[in-house]
Amino acid sequence: MSTRRTASDKDEERRSAALSAIGRRQFLRLGAAGFAGAGLVSACSPKPDRVRTSAHIVIAGAGAAGLTAASRLARRLDGARITIIDPRVRHLYQPGFTLIAAGLQPARYAVSRTAAYLPREVNWIEAGVAEFDPDANTVVTSTGQRVRYDYLFAAVGIDLDYDAIDGMDTSLIGQNGLGSVYHSPEAAEATWSALDRFAETGGDGLFLRPATEMKCAGAPLKYTFIADDILRRRGTRSRSELTYAAHNNALFSVPIVSEKVRMLYQDRGVNTIYSHVIKSIDPGARRAVFDTPGGEVERAYDFINVIPPMRAAAALRNSPLAWTTGPFAFDGWAEVDRHTLRHVRFPNVFVVGDAAGVPKGKTAASVKWQVPVAVDHLAADLAGTSSDSHFDGYTSCPLITRLGRAMLVEFDYQDNLVPSFPGVIAPLEELWISWVMKTIALKPTYVSMLRGEA
Repeated sequence: MSTRRTASDKDEERRSAALSAIGRRQFLRLGAAGFAGAGLVSACSPKPDRVRTSAHIVIAGAGAAGLTAASRLARRLDGARITIIDPRVRHLYQPGFTLIAAGLQPARYAVSRTAAYLPREVNWIEAGVAEFDPDANTVVTSTGQRVRYDYLFAAVGIDLDYDAIDGMDTSLIGQNGLGSVYHSPEAAEATWSALDRFAETGGDGLFLRPATEMKCAGAPLKYTFIADDILRRRGTRSRSELTYAAHNNALFSVPIVSEKVRMLYQDRGVNTIYSHVIKSIDPGARRAVFDTPGGEVERAYDFINVIPPMRAAAALRNSPLAWTTGPFAFDGWAEVDRHTLRHVRFPNVFVVGDAAGVPKGKTAASVKWQVPVAVDHLAADLAGTSSDSHFDGYTSCPLITRLGRAMLVEFDYQDNLVPSFPGVIAPLEELWISWVMKTIALKPTYVSMLRGEA
């Protein structure tokens, strides 16, 4: 019998070792306690009356926001015709990408089937969204089909603009120290392979974020923390230098959180540089060029986690639904009221999830609170009443600071910390229970959200 270990075997051993290091018994014992966390479970409230209607509601996009909207609308409306448009057969649990890139989960952990979350009464058009024509109440698909609607939920998400970085080639992720967590589950797993090799020898690690709006803005920070912890566990941190390149003069949009991260980075020897935005990369030479106020700066690396600029999906970006002025116009985010998610100029259109042009809210936890608000307002329209539901910008970031510890950072439009468990979980403390919420509780509650149950 052969005893040769495959690369997969070695990865599984390392995952098991990591879980052992943080304590399996505590992990299992505290797991159940986390299921109410991360802003994904709300307090029990009376079930609203179903609204009788023959309206046709079209949902553009079947990501987290689109699927949640489909489930909520199917539960709330009686007799409505609901159509969802998206070509993606597989659904990706994007909050799990960081865990995959940390070697704690395999790529398959983040992959499921879109069909598993669609209510039976929802019609699915398996095509892309090519055009929005809100003046004609029409969505045009990538196959040329024109789909008319009475109400539209636009949930087309974000485009990852890797092409904006000269020299970036996503097919090289995992090679020559090139990582990129956001691209896909497979790329996250390849990123872990690159970080794993880097951690064996140490060297110069380079971490960054784009100058655009982005989904889960804490992910670049937490991956830097993860790399630091893995290097320490391997005994190579002393011969490594980790550098985090912030795109502006802060590490996080909430000042108190930014200062906390700055202090933690300082304590752990992470070099922080400000106002550095990646412009180009030479994967073969392992060099990256940044735009800075003083001109271009080139930096060498042994490992780099590239995060591309992020923009609204092209169909939305090039449509009348996009902002035409202000800070959200350049990248094409939808012009919605920040509290109702209703479009400012087209009142029968709601935009939820990452595509919404609002100051906060590009997280799964935000989707949990955005979608019910938008559904309430649509249902009120159909019932001939009004709704006082509003979204206050709630955003949740379980910010991993080392394997086995995280900070559960929750905040709103005003940068106020809004902890779900005041007096129990301190938002700026590195806690085990916050780690449990990220690694155990979040995925089941996310699935419940997609099905309209949370």
